[in-house]
Amino acid sequence: MAAALAPVCASAASVELRAVMHSAIRVLDPIITTAHITRDHGFMIYDTLLGMDEHYRPQPQMASWQISEDGLVYRFLLRDGLKWHDGQPVTAADCIVSLRRWGARDLGGQMLMASVADLEADGDKVIVLKLKKPFTSVLELLAKPSSVPAFMMPTRIARTPATEAIKEHIGSGPFRFVADEFQPGVRAVYAKFADYIPRGEPASWTAGGKVVNVDRVVWVAMPDTQTAANALMAGEIDFLEQAPIDLLPVLRASPDLKVDVLNKLGFQTMGRLNFLYPPFDKPEIRRAALVALSQRDTLAAVSGDADYFSVCRSFYGCGTPLASEPASSEVASGAAKAARAMLEKAGYDGTPVVILQPTDVPTVAAQPVVAAQSLRAAGFKVVLQPMDWQSVVTRRANQSPPSGGGWNMFFTNWVIPEVWNPLVNPMIGGGGRERGWFGWPTDPQVEAMRDAFAMAGSPEERKAIATRLQTHGLESVIYIPLGEFRIPSAWSASVKQVLPSPVPVFWNLTKGK
Repeated sequence: MAAALAPVCASAASVELRAVMHSAIRVLDPIITTAHITRDHGFMIYDTLLGMDEHYRPQPQMASWQISEDGLVYRFLLRDGLKWHDGQPVTAADCIVSLRRWGARDLGGQMLMASVADLEADGDKVIVLKLKKPFTSVLELLAKPSSVPAFMMPTRIARTPATEAIKEHIGSGPFRFVADEFQPGVRAVYAKFADYIPRGEPASWTAGGKVVNVDRVVWVAMPDTQTAANALMAGEIDFLEQAPIDLLPVLRASPDLKVDVLNKLGFQTMGRLNFLYPPFDKPEIRRAALVALSQRDTLAAVSGDADYFSVCRSFYGCGTPLASEPASSEVASGAAKAARAMLEKAGYDGTPVVILQPTDVPTVAAQPVVAAQSLRAAGFKVVLQPMDWQSVVTRRANQSPPSGGGWNMFFTNWVIPEVWNPLVNPMIGGGGRERGWFGWPTDPQVEAMRDAFAMAGSPEERKAIATRLQTHGLESVIYIPLGEFRIPSAWSASVKQVLPSPVPVFWNLTKGK
């Protein structure tokens, strides 16, 4: 740990902020994975054409926009002074290649690109996007803060196939990635980009001025939460992204620390099943698992404090414009007896359920253990396979059978803005092996309803489609919503102006010397 905390290159006069994030980072390409830590890395070094403010409204970031009267032509004008970290100017051509790579990977981006008739540059600063049919969510998709934001990259990097990880990490964002100080799984370092020109508006989520007031930000990995909390109280680190609930009384008692929830909307936790292999290739067995799992048991284990969690069976998060309560009260109800009867009726043959079990990230460590208990109570055979979270992130992409390195079930969390409608929610898709998110369901009805949602002309029509999609998704168990929770962050009192946001950001804040 001492080596990870050592300031390698910071001068005596520089201001360095040391943070412990929710996970170590090894995967650096924010387009090929939906892992939150890689997304957070993306917001450090890359920028997006549009940002999303705290009112869910897209706002100009790298570019402003104009829309034709028929809604089919979008013109994005890059603002002055944009540079890549290698000193080259950002061009419209760079952004077009970046959009195409993002659109090949992100589920919402795939839908958008399927509706695009032409995407071309008009000079160095104007991007022209022409639609072949109405698509009412262009701005929302380009501005979304998660799960795969539309990050811009230089052409030579963005030309990397969307199935391969990029090898160079050059963005135009407010921080530079210090590659020679990167220790995968241990330490990542970001330096203020001196040539970054922030917008003039106040910062709001990922919109507004990204004003950097520190010289360096260092992410230090500390898998043990007690160790991380001790490091914060000892002044060895400045920011703890996810403070352990059981230690909140101690952290709050310190006059040298601040504790607050920065992501006010919170997280949705969920279970994902692999549609490719037994036993979850049968919908009847997936429905038994849906009934067997318990939101209350899961949330109690994840959070441990009822003030920070709530039961919510909506795909889109509760309290959001598209939220609705499913008709069935058995969704993730923990009804073991009912689930056992369903399992027997489905002819379950005892095929074991292989669950990926991360052990180093508290917010995803409890779900597999609780799920295993619930599934066993319903009659499933279960195999827990312990590993670190980064291994889960890698392993979940494996389409091999569970006996050959694949899996049957894993758990993850989403911030509410990345599930709050069918276009941004990565799990609501039916693209199968080729285009689907991990688990790979093939479901033409889901794709048709997402298309209809993208073309819907009114909020009422969008809500009706979203509700039908939720009903269908729960019937096929496209995923299992396991409720909502919020996680406080803790930081040194010398750190001011920490920005509330659904994703952790390091602009706007200041640190006293």
